[in-house]
Amino acid sequence: MMRSVSRRRIEIATISMLGLGKRGIATTCRAVLLPRFGGPEVLEFHDNVVVPDLKPNQVLVRARAVSINPLDTRMRSGYGRSIFEPLLPLILGRDISGEVAAVGNSVKSLTVGQEVFGALHPTAVRGTYTDYAILAEDELAPKPGSLSHVEASAIPFAALTAWRALKSTARIREGQRVLVIGGGGAVGFSAIQLAVAAGCHVSTTCGGESISRNLAVGAEQAVDYTTEDAEIALKGHFDAVLDTIGVPDTERMGISILKRGGHYMTLQGEAASVTDRHGLAIGLPMATTILLKKQIQYRYSHGIEYWWNYMRADAEGLHEIRRLSEAGKLQVPVGKTFPISQVREAHEAKDRRRIPGKVVLEID
Repeated sequence: MMRSVSRRRIEIATISMLGLGKRGIATTCRAVLLPRFGGPEVLEFHDNVVVPDLKPNQVLVRARAVSINPLDTRMRSGYGRSIFEPLLPLILGRDISGEVAAVGNSVKSLTVGQEVFGALHPTAVRGTYTDYAILAEDELAPKPGSLSHVEASAIPFAALTAWRALKSTARIREGQRVLVIGGGGAVGFSAIQLAVAAGCHVSTTCGGESISRNLAVGAEQAVDYTTEDAEIALKGHFDAVLDTIGVPDTERMGISILKRGGHYMTLQGEAASVTDRHGLAIGLPMATTILLKKQIQYRYSHGIEYWWNYMRADAEGLHEIRRLSEAGKLQVPVGKTFPISQVREAHEAKDRRRIPGKVVLEID
């Protein structure tokens, strides 16, 4: 068995970037590199970035659209510095929609030419801001046929983040009450739809501009946190709270309105920030201690489970997300698209938060 698929055997249907009108071999491609941390101006668009060999379980994807997540802009600014700085330059990007260009020799579920979508793990060093991205087989699924590449690229990372919290951690069930704090963002909006699809009674907090959209996808209550006291407006107690904001006030509120045995989950865990401040050797054990202390504290004081949640690859979750998207029961709105060559402008627009919905890079 070969250790990896040789570049000589990475075949693609068309390599327009090399000007070839026949089958050829992709050894280099265009990509956006992050050579140092900073603002959008540090991003560099390169024409000749090496395409690595595939491992047996990996898939080479010809990218057509990749969405920009908050994690991308935070990493660009230095979030996770203790992990990523020694590995610079990086390729940012987690979401992708495109076509399979080649597969490793143990890949069984996908074939060359098939349209796929998916998302990389948060700690991946070679991301998706590139003509040719490499993902593991379990990080991809067939693209929903009813969606364009732009629409499909906006979904996986946000929806898988919500899936891990609600389905893997809280294990929500039909009839339970679920609160999503911050239903205006992509993760919060995905969480509302996943919880509704599971048969839960869903409430959310969001800005006024998101209320009608959240109610339209099945939330039973949407509280405008800018004009109402959410803690007063939210009646009764909940089985699960997903806090996408994660500041002290939302944590206090979320924990206070949970039933005993309920789950509080925040996306703003302190692992990366503590590690950045103190280094891996000290920071990682310190972050683990902080989490354990909070878990014990809230278990004894409130009878609830406390978690820091992060996106993880989940083949079952991605296929369910695909099914719901195909059925029109899960969507993530796209606010604006940019060609990948304008990645700096796209990151600047994302930083300014003036575009409702996802920002997507199109790759022609």
